[in-house]
Amino acid sequence: MDPPEKRGKRWDATAPAAAAMAPDGGYAWFILLSCFFVFGLTFGVIKSFGVFFVEIQQYFETTAAGTSWITAITVATIHMAAPVSSALSARFSHRAVVISGGLICSAAVVFGALARSLTELYITVGFLNGFGCALTWTPTVTMLGLYFDRRRPVANALASAGECILTFSLTPLFQLLIDSFSWRGALLILGGLQLNLCVCGVLLRPLRAPTDARFIRKVKEEEESLQKGDLEETKVGFRLESELNVLEMSDQETVKVCVDETSSETGNSSTGPKRTQLRTRVQHYVDYTLITNGRFMVYSMFGVFAALGFFAPSLFLVPYARSQGLSEYQAAALLSISAVLDLFGRVFFGWVANLRLIQTVQQLTATVVLLGTVLLLCPLASTFPELVAFSAAHGLVYGATVAVHITVLPEVVGVERLGSALGFFMLIRSSGGLLGPPIAGFFIDKMENYGTGFLMSGVALIVSALFLLILHQMNRRSQETANDAALTEKRS
Repeated sequence: MDPPEKRGKRWDATAPAAAAMAPDGGYAWFILLSCFFVFGLTFGVIKSFGVFFVEIQQYFETTAAGTSWITAITVATIHMAAPVSSALSARFSHRAVVISGGLICSAAVVFGALARSLTELYITVGFLNGFGCALTWTPTVTMLGLYFDRRRPVANALASAGECILTFSLTPLFQLLIDSFSWRGALLILGGLQLNLCVCGVLLRPLRAPTDARFIRKVKEEEESLQKGDLEETKVGFRLESELNVLEMSDQETVKVCVDETSSETGNSSTGPKRTQLRTRVQHYVDYTLITNGRFMVYSMFGVFAALGFFAPSLFLVPYARSQGLSEYQAAALLSISAVLDLFGRVFFGWVANLRLIQTVQQLTATVVLLGTVLLLCPLASTFPELVAFSAAHGLVYGATVAVHITVLPEVVGVERLGSALGFFMLIRSSGGLLGPPIAGFFIDKMENYGTGFLMSGVALIVSALFLLILHQMNRRSQETANDAALTEKRS
């Protein structure tokens, strides 16, 4: 084990990233631009996929539940593969992982255009496309959190606005392409479009501290001094920290223990230090200790129930509108209207969150409850003007929710653990994303009414708000405990 002085230096040396401050400007805006298009070419495409829903259902003569599994598998794979994406980013680089993800997305959609059955669509457009989206979305959002600190709420809102703008643009475009080239031709063009994700990956320049070289030089100098074996100094440091009674040991035994402790740094490690080194290395890629964080697990449960209601409405809005007698382009226009208000909601409420007028968790709770209420009212709309009003309200409140729900995560676990936390959060939330559309499709098939899918989504979102209330209480108790401890320390 290193002496206290040396160990303190090594901590600084081995964590140069901690010294890198978020610039909140400069090249950070290019990271924001990259994240903007990643949101649009992943979740924007998923939200626009409702245009394909009716065409694929009619072509393969299947049920609503069967067709909805395509989107469900895509969403679930994005969530489940997020920890893998985080680990690969830590092992290689964010840039390399995002470029690889863009290539996978493009190839998956192109192969999906050649599918001869729903099962092949599940594998290509569902699983492979979802895996590629995970490799692009997770590292890009992590980089955005590293480049922005003070302006993080606004940055998240502007980046996620890419989902809205591309949904607004792609929905009528997809309908036009389907009418001109069939749904297979439209998927081929989409595959080419998603190659732009590779360009987004090229923009992800690593954030480094200006003193990295000096830190690395210090590490090498200290390693050399340890390898030469300054055993007397090491012995003193070990005695200061260890609770063992080294006075009963001979000088030779003490030196042996000191060498064994320091060998975890020099490569001559024993079984104990080897395990510690392995555990540290694993935590560098995947911080599994997050599952012991109570607040993180409560927030993850919110994510599960929220995911049940997030994706189904966009998938079923076009089929619901067409079942009410609206034309194909009127139904597609509803998604575009929702996307416009979604954009306004993200930017405006992201700006409101940045003002810190209320706690972010409180703002998120209010918007989730409103979103659930709007979805419960959807079956009352049957005419085009009524569905326009519903789409506008849903888009506005949905945007207000998405603008802050990722911002809460670094407040729960800290920005230094954001990469692993985002991966685990997406993994846990994957169950909701996987089951949401099929459950809604099951109720639709049973009731023979697309409106029941919106009812299920609304109930799920209101239930998810209960976990946010629990998280708010946990935050308040934690703050009170910290304040009491500070007062006690001042008095003493």
